[in-house]
Amino acid sequence: MATLEPGDLAPTFSLADADGRPVSLADFAGARVIVYFFPAALTPGCTTQAVDFDAALADLVAAGYQVVGISPDSTEKLARFRDTEHLGFPLLADPAKDVVTAWGAWGTKVLYGRAIEGVIRSTFVVDVDAAGVGRIAVAQYNVRATGHVAKLRRDLGI
Repeated sequence: MATLEPGDLAPTFSLADADGRPVSLADFAGARVIVYFFPAALTPGCTTQAVDFDAALADLVAAGYQVVGISPDSTEKLARFRDTEHLGFPLLADPAKDVVTAWGAWGTKVLYGRAIEGVIRSTFVVDVDAAGVGRIAVAQYNVRATGHVAKLRRDLGI
């Protein structure tokens, strides 16, 4: 599995959001965006992480960051997740796993003592220039759902 590091170009993407509208990395031109990959909507760990991002959203936006979450879930499941948890940031569907793979967030992981293929919970901070080209500023793989957003905020000085 190839992983991204600070300074690398961010792989481009265009994925459907929970409402089926396309969202691309270029849509964040001139901004800093936190792109995080999560295994499955409506599960305990992913809910904890999403709710934590949502609770921090106002502070993140005030500091100049946007947030977007990506998973292999369907748009319908992501819409239920967004509506159930009242999430205020885009959730993008990657059922073909092309984007999660390009970002190095798909691979072998251990779940309940067994090695399986799946989404490796990962978070990236991307600086997107005016032309819509992103460069990785922070790359974190194998993050924990609980406490991750608080740690990221500390790392970013927010």
